[in-house]
Amino acid sequence: MDGKKIEPAEVVPASRKLGREDAVALARAARRIIVAKGKKVDEFKGGAASDDAVDAMLGPTGNLRAPTIRSGKTLLVGFNEDAFREHLG
Repeated sequence: MDGKKIEPAEVVPASRKLGREDAVALARAARRIIVAKGKKVDEFKGGAASDDAVDAMLGPTGNLRAPTIRSGKTLLVGFNEDAFREHLG
């Protein structure tokens, strides 16, 4: 994010685990949810949080995947360089 001069509004330390309830709240506040798991990228509609979207946002331990970035009404969950480049400019 330094290369793009993006300044985060909030940084949550890894020691603070965000679970299903947090994922539901983030999904409801978003219009679009993009979830990356390695090279696989899935897109979901935000608003009423679907179980599929929330399940995709959570890792195997039941915690929200990192990194999670809210950019406007778009939520990016997990890391995929192409998705970041496309949605973060």
